[in-house]
Amino acid sequence: MEADKQEFLNEFGDSYGYPDGPRGIDEIRAAEFKRLDGNGGLVYLDHAGATLYSELQMERVFKDLAANVYGNPHSQSDSSSATTDAVREARQQVLDYFNASPKDYKCIFTSGATAALKLVGEAFPWSGSSSYMYTMENHNSVLGIREYALSRGAAAFAVDVECPEPLDFGSTSPSSSFEFSLHPVQRRNEIRHMDGGSGDDVFNLFSFPSECNFSGMRFNLDLVKLIKEDSQRILRGSPYGKGRWMVLIDAAKGCSTEPPDLSKCPADFVAISFYKLFGYPTGLGALIVRNDAAKLLKPTYFSGGTVAASFADLDFVKRRENIEELFEDGTTSFLSIASIQHGFKILKSLTVTGIRRHTASLTVYTKKMLLALRHVNGAIVCTVYGNHASKVPCRALGPTVSFNLKRQDGSWVGYREVEKLATLSGIQLRTGCFCNPGACAKYLELSHLDLLSNLEAGHVCWDDHDLINGKPTGAVRISFGYMSTYEDAKKFIDFIKGSFVSTQISIGNGHLLTTRAFSFSSEGCQKRFPSAVYQLKSITVYPIKSCAGFSAEFWPLSSTGLRHDREWLIRSITGEVLTQKKVPEMCLISTFLDLKQGKMIVESPRCRDKLQITLDTDSSLVPTEDIELHAQRCTVHHYDNDVNQWFTIAIGRPCMLLRSSGSNNTKTSGVCREVNARTNFPNEAQFLLISEESISDLNTRLSSGALKAAHGSPVQVTPTRFRPNLVVSGGKPYAEDGWTSLQIGNAHFTSIGGCNRCQMINLGHQSGQVQRTKEPLATLASYRRVKGKILFGILLRYESGDDEENVKHDDSWLQVGQEVLPNSS
Repeated sequence: MEADKQEFLNEFGDSYGYPDGPRGIDEIRAAEFKRLDGNGGLVYLDHAGATLYSELQMERVFKDLAANVYGNPHSQSDSSSATTDAVREARQQVLDYFNASPKDYKCIFTSGATAALKLVGEAFPWSGSSSYMYTMENHNSVLGIREYALSRGAAAFAVDVECPEPLDFGSTSPSSSFEFSLHPVQRRNEIRHMDGGSGDDVFNLFSFPSECNFSGMRFNLDLVKLIKEDSQRILRGSPYGKGRWMVLIDAAKGCSTEPPDLSKCPADFVAISFYKLFGYPTGLGALIVRNDAAKLLKPTYFSGGTVAASFADLDFVKRRENIEELFEDGTTSFLSIASIQHGFKILKSLTVTGIRRHTASLTVYTKKMLLALRHVNGAIVCTVYGNHASKVPCRALGPTVSFNLKRQDGSWVGYREVEKLATLSGIQLRTGCFCNPGACAKYLELSHLDLLSNLEAGHVCWDDHDLINGKPTGAVRISFGYMSTYEDAKKFIDFIKGSFVSTQISIGNGHLLTTRAFSFSSEGCQKRFPSAVYQLKSITVYPIKSCAGFSAEFWPLSSTGLRHDREWLIRSITGEVLTQKKVPEMCLISTFLDLKQGKMIVESPRCRDKLQITLDTDSSLVPTEDIELHAQRCTVHHYDNDVNQWFTIAIGRPCMLLRSSGSNNTKTSGVCREVNARTNFPNEAQFLLISEESISDLNTRLSSGALKAAHGSPVQVTPTRFRPNLVVSGGKPYAEDGWTSLQIGNAHFTSIGGCNRCQMINLGHQSGQVQRTKEPLATLASYRRVKGKILFGILLRYESGDDEENVKHDDSWLQVGQEVLPNSS
């Protein structure tokens, strides 16, 4: 056993790996999660998003479904009765898991935790005297209940809840130890009767998560009794505290390691999601509701299964009295419900206590290792959120670590950079705000002004704007599940160390700087070497965005770059611009332009006939529309159904071909770097240039890396993998990085910087099949990373004077073999 693991076991061996369970963690992983090893040693660390199903669990599910016949439960047949029995047993298993007596609680199945929360919001007895109070750390699905409250005249406000010291598991806190800080009250309806609604007819709702899905901090469940019994003290005489308080717990995140014990904390509503408990089934959740609270909920809609009788032509409906039947609209997902018993068997065999201790050992170890990381200059590498030494939300940590990284100069590392490199290393994690805007703003110290500024800068959920004005807009999150191992945590820590911890003092070295700040020999420097004679080796035109291009010995220039380059694109019928990132098969579509005949010829292995498109068309006869792409407003032309049908067959999904009108130079907002140049549909610039020497150096590194890792045959790449327009040769590797401008023949170009590479360069194809690997991006990331970008090749702007007439003469052509004259900084 390696020394690092032995040291880990010396500290956590009593908790790690289920020492008192029927099987150890190594046996569980080897027998029930073989697919992780089968995917190249995948490290899955997003259990807060969705945990993994066990292969043994799925075998039992399939065996059950294959052996039994389950019919629609809204009938009296034998198969329906079998379903009714399975659903009844499943309800009891859910209640048992939360130690909830059927005398006090009922289990209502929903399509997920969000649907359970929505049910409460829709059916809650809001009035103009009601209040909705919720903690800042809450999922958007909980915040969304606010809309129902406000629309019905109720007040809504957020609170921060803290207590002086974290409490041990199972302990009870005196109410005086809690501290509540109220945020401004929100109201939409100014008509509110403060003096007449203080009795039992006023109902208020308080919502909090059992565990924050952003930081992993657990809330003390004593909050339930505190709110229900002592709300006036908490709200300090506020008029918004009158009436009866009910409590909702969002347990979707926390119940996998610490389900609320409803015999001790009498919450009125608890929302859960089963795929976060044991991976399968998805699309199924539950609302556990106290019987007396359920009687107060007033559903509006009725459906099959929720009514005892209704008249089609009269305003009459008699609803069912059974709580579950009253709220389960339509036919429940009964096969999924029948399947949860097999997930609970897994959890029961390991015990919740065993799972909590196992995942806690990995969480504490990982957090400890992250906090100890230092750059060579002593600077802190990692900021962990929810790790305050004093005031915290009152309980221990869940199996979640949320953090951001810093460089040795104190600047932040963007979370998308971490996610991109983690994916290349076979590590699956989560980034962003995790649908928890309150916790995100709180821990990242983002003010309302910061959030509005970020929104105006174009930042929305799930985008790539990870740093704005030098500050993070979200975080990196890893989370452990019952099947996670020490090896998972160790590989993650090694990844952080190897990718983000500087081992040498950062020294400027041209453009070749990496986050790890390795120094480079002069062979990697970007200077213009007097003895170098550069030559244009190839010209490639890509008529259709993200499809294969063709090489030409000579080609005319235009004010948008190479004539007809990326002048067409393929769009889905829903309006999404399609690229190889989402449709890798697009690389199998080949194109060729015959300027003499004025045609574009397109071929696909999926289409029997070639497609020919005329280049010169009467634009006045072609339908047009305006679209936005890469921060540009573009006018595009449409094609007829025959053309669109050909491309639909070629890529295997409904789509249409669009052509640029040639006037796409209207800047809106966003990421495009080419503000001052006319373009068709490129991502960033008119031209991409790379050198043969840089390709050769990359291939040498790929070969060396493959040998060191004993991977067998190394990946070797050609220039076409990077989709360059121009390939040059004659100098040192990466000399082009230092070029500020260049001349080819009579044409002048300006460099606008390096090209940031993405996983699209990892797509290769052989024998008509698309293959996705980790190379060459993983190797490039090891030595070509600059401030979150993996650079390879340079982007160019053609200095045409934006006068189309100037580029229609014979000297406005590029030709293979021409001398390339660069200028360096």
